[in-house]
Amino acid sequence: MNKLSWNEFEDCIYSIYTQCKNKHFEGVYGFPRGGLCIAVALSHSLGLPLLGKPKNNCLIVDDIYDSGQTLEQIRHLKGTQTHVWISKKIPTWWNSYKYIEGKEWIVFPWENINAADIDSDLYYQSRA
Repeated sequence: MNKLSWNEFEDCIYSIYTQCKNKHFEGVYGFPRGGLCIAVALSHSLGLPLLGKPKNNCLIVDDIYDSGQTLEQIRHLKGTQTHVWISKKIPTWWNSYKYIEGKEWIVFPWENINAADIDSDLYYQSRA
């Protein structure tokens, strides 16, 4: 199990900010739940509205690219840029702050480490 820190979160936000600060997005969309934390931070940093749904010409973020099931939903949108904090696959059409190999469960700073085993079980059941 890999527990990420708030300092690592801030480093990720700064990295995405520097890559996107000169782009002209209509807003920032973050997938619930983990993507919302990243989207709110970037919305403030970039001075962009937080969007309730993904749309063309926006910045799309999520906490992790694991199976790809979530991000594949928005791949067809035009003018977007997609960033994740952690990618468990080598990024092709999306951007990743950090790439990791293996199936190690990631615990983000906003998550309860005591519930990580339950969260992991629920996630893998939903993907079965």
